Amino acid sequence: MHAKTGETTMQRVQIIGAPFSSYVWIVRMALEEKQVPYDLIPERMHSAEVLAIHPFGKIPVMRHGEVTLCESKAIATYIDRTFAGPKLIPEDAHGAAEVEQWVSLVNTAIDPCLIRNYIFSYLFPKGADGKPDRAVIGTVLPAMQAQIDVLDRAVARSGHLVGDSFTLADIYVMPVLEVAQRAPEGREMVQSAKHLAAYFARHAKRPSYLATFPPRRHPGLDGNARFSRDVL
Repeated sequence: MHAKTGETTMQRVQIIGAPFSSYVWIVRMALEEKQVPYDLIPERMHSAEVLAIHPFGKIPVMRHGEVTLCESKAIATYIDRTFAGPKLIPEDAHGAAEVEQWVSLVNTAIDPCLIRNYIFSYLFPKGADGKPDRAVIGTVLPAMQAQIDVLDRAVARSGHLVGDSFTLADIYVMPVLEVAQRAPEGREMVQSAKHLAAYFARHAKRPSYLATFPPRRHPGLDGNARFSRDVL
């Protein structure tokens, strides 16, 4: 539901950041789930526009009237509490805590393993002749499999990470699963996990996912464009 280039209104939510960033993707999915109109303002990390809101220049950042925020979780929470629509963070304390738990697990364990360690080995190869270092990739595969197994068990009951509805927890894990499958071992692991494969296939059809799908411009996987390792 984001505006065309040049169509901006001060009271609309503005999401500022590179569209290929998974964390930009997350907050955009949250807005789409809530059916909130917004403007996407493409900016790289450390740009003046980003640094004006995030002290360390990371993306995304948000502007909504006089409100400015940085960090995807803070932005997503603001969106969920400010606007009508389906709750992305449950009202009850237990459900809300479970969502927080999964968001933390994605940010501190699953994303670092599947993306920063595994996928980055393909995006920024350090092996001979500029190829991925197979030894480095091999060392991360057992941890990857363990995490895929955890996710497979978690979604087996209801097809969601928390409760019986699509929450911010699911929004956080979907981009990680998408990007992890752009290299062979990750794709094989996800597709071999019965419940997780079905979970991904189902939620990858959600309008919020499809409407915000970022351009595939990852070096070493989907083209020759070169981007900072911090944007995913």
